[in-house]
Order: sequence, then structure tokens, then C-alpha cells
Amino acid sequence: MTTRKVQGILRNGTVVDPVNGINRTADLVFDDGRIVERDPSESISATHDIDAAGLLVVPGIIDIHVHASPWLGGRHAHRMLASAGITTALEMAGPIDGMVDFAGKFGAGLNMACINYVRPGHTVRDTDPGEDELRDLLASSLDSGAIGLKLLGGHFPLTPDASAATIKVAAEAGAYVAFHAGTLESGSHIDGMLEACALAAGNPLHLPHINSYTRGQKRDAMAEGELALTTLLQHPNIWSESYLSPINATSAKCSNGAPESLTTRTWLEKGGYAPDEAGLETALRNGWAQLNLETDDAVVLATGDDAVAAWRAADTKLGVSFAVNPSEPRLRLATARDPDRGFVVDALATDGGGIPRNVIIDMGLSLVRLEAISIDDFVIKSSATPARILGLPDKGHLGAGADADITIIDFDRQRPVSSFVGGEPVLLDGKIVGKGTRLITTPRGRKVVSERGIEGPIVPLGTMLPKRRTATA
Repeated sequence: MTTRKVQGILRNGTVVDPVNGINRTADLVFDDGRIVERDPSESISATHDIDAAGLLVVPGIIDIHVHASPWLGGRHAHRMLASAGITTALEMAGPIDGMVDFAGKFGAGLNMACINYVRPGHTVRDTDPGEDELRDLLASSLDSGAIGLKLLGGHFPLTPDASAATIKVAAEAGAYVAFHAGTLESGSHIDGMLEACALAAGNPLHLPHINSYTRGQKRDAMAEGELALTTLLQHPNIWSESYLSPINATSAKCSNGAPESLTTRTWLEKGGYAPDEAGLETALRNGWAQLNLETDDAVVLATGDDAVAAWRAADTKLGVSFAVNPSEPRLRLATARDPDRGFVVDALATDGGGIPRNVIIDMGLSLVRLEAISIDDFVIKSSATPARILGLPDKGHLGAGADADITIIDFDRQRPVSSFVGGEPVLLDGKIVGKGTRLITTPRGRKVVSERGIEGPIVPLGTMLPKRRTATA
């Protein structure tokens, strides 16, 4: 019998790959960064030879909503994602230059993509940029390595016309675009979500964190959830995700005596606090607001006097979280199915990264334990569909020739054990060993990314946010 030397073999794991109809105990072999078929007649010798008996072996987990930039997320985001079993992530704001800088300095071996924010006074002049200014922003963002644009409607809203124009400009270029719903005429709640769907005007759009529009701000929370589901069924151009954590996150940065973010002001008022800097300080002392505080190797949630001192020491330039996500709509949105038995909300995400709520595996597998979804469903929502949304056909499955992006999970503990990206280890026995970043960019961003010494997958314009499904009444 011949012996074949390969990059890695995972032996005796329960391989779950719904794209290829696999759910059984098997060996998984990879070499040269790709999944390869095993010839039963040959012996395998591998650089990484792992006994995965009793463990789940799934396509690498993809989180299509994270924060890993200096503006939001911070330097620990890559390691926090790696520790959570993530292999690919979409940084959902930027700015792109800061994200690329952090990717080079603090990478942990992950695939990372970024969309660049449309922020008045930063990337556009004011709240009503025209199409020409938006085209210029998109062009410079793509040339800097981003794959598209992000509307920050919940934090820094634009006019409805400018929001619609951003989506249109991205669609014309085949670029990615996401919209944290909310404009100057409608806030970040269920009515803002309805407005966002209308403003898309049939163009492709990623509408993030659907659960954040179902917090009972305008109607009963469950009624808002059902309205969100009905609306998504009527808009097949819109891809969506939701997260399962009870906490949201926003910015604690203040200027002129008040939080800069509209969302921060909203949640202060909901907790009975003044929507100003003094109100935020009191909310931090009392625990209604939780500071996203850096430690030596992670970001943790902090409250009380120590949190206030850290916030002041950082000149308020930190993130803050509020426990404002009701459980009932969160669970309903994560499990709701369309008439064809697909999922209405396409993916599980976290809005995490450097925000401490990277719970796709932990809370996603809780849904499996509850038999609310199957393990195949979990893989579809956390890997296969996100890969399709990002236009990455070689990810999200474990067929021969696929990228060797793999996550190994201890189902009993609902924790990742190990992970690989392109066949290289990121997480081994719970310890982060990955280094660097594989930056996902478009052909337009290849040059600048390479000049920074960063390589990664190239996704052609026009392949992201593909056609989703037909509308359902």
C-alpha cells in the first residue's frame, strides 16, 4: 500500500456538509489548501493528523456581520473570532484603511472582508450626498480593498433619497451593500426596516440584524417580528441575518455633551436615562450600559466606577452595549421558514468580532438541542448560505476542490475545538495558533492589498448578493 503525504487529515469525525448531502462518520483529507478525495487503497501521512472521533466536522463557520476595525471592534477582534470557531468574517463598517491596518497587525489566520461606511462628515460631506459623490466613495473604497458600502442608518442616518442612491450605486457596480435600517425620516426600528426595503427598489441589499428592528419600539415585539418576516418574504432582493445574543452594541463616543450615535441616545432613553453624556455615565455606573472594555487579550463587558474611569481615560472613544433584545422575536426570526421550507432570515451572525457576543456556535447549537433547527440547518445558516451571499463558491461546503476551511466542534460542550483556513490551523485544541489575515477583496482592491503584504480570495464584482428567491405574498 502506498503512503500519501498531505497537509491534513481529520479522522473519524461526524462530517456534516448539507450542500453535498453528507452527514456521517468519515475521514476528511485536505492538501494544498483544498479538500481532496481519499483513495481507500492508500495510507495517509499528514502534517496535521487529528482524531476527530465524537466531534462535528463542518465547513468553516462564516460570520457575515462583525466589527474588527479601530472605529468599532478593536485589536482583539481577530483573536476573539478565531476563539469562537469562525474562519471567515465580514467587517460591517470599516473604515477600510483602519480595518486593513488591524488585519496586518493583529490577524489570527482568518479570511476577512470589509465594507466601508457611508458616514456624514467622514466619508461623505453631509447627510444628503448625491450619486456622483457616492460613486466616488464606492470607487475609492473598492480601490482601498473594500468589497462595498455600509449605510449606518441606526447611528448616522442619511436622507431617504441618499440611502436609496447608495443602494442603487452599489447595484450598478455589482458591489456589496448593507443597510443598518434608519434614515432622517425613520429611525432604527420596524418602521425603518420597512422603509429600507422600499428604498432598495428591487436592488440587491444585505439588511443586517433583523432582530434589532423587533424590540417593541413601535408595536408589540412579536408583532414586529411577524411583520419583519412577512416583509422579507415580499422582498426577494434582500438578504438578511439575525443574531441570538441579548445585547446590542453601539458607540460610547460623545461630543458636544451627548453620544454621537443616535442608537446610544435611544437606549439611554429606554432605560430612563437622559440621552446625553451625563446620562451615559450614570447608566454605566448603574449597569444599564455595559462598556466594551479591552483586557490584555479580549474585550469584556464592564460596569460601575471602573467602567466609567476607563471610558473617561479613553476620551469616551469606546463601544457600549445594552441588553435590549427580547428573546421571543430572536428565536422566532432565527427559525422561521418560508413556504418552501427554506429560512426567511438567511443566516446566523453576531454583530460581534471585538464586541463580546461571538455566539454562533454556542447559541446556534442550543437551537439544535431544542430541535428548533437540525444540525444540517445550523451549517446552512452559519456557513453555506453566508458563503453564497459573499460570492465564495469554494467555501461553505466540504466537497472535493473546496477551500479547506473547516471548523471542528464539540457538540456536547457547544464549543469549537479546532479550525483551519486554507488548510492552515487557526485554532488547535482551543488554542489560537493562526497568524496574519487573508483579506477578501475585489479585483480593484488586489493591488493595494498586495502592497500591504496581505493576500486572499478575490471575489468578482457582480457575484456578491446573488439572486435570492421569488417573492411570496
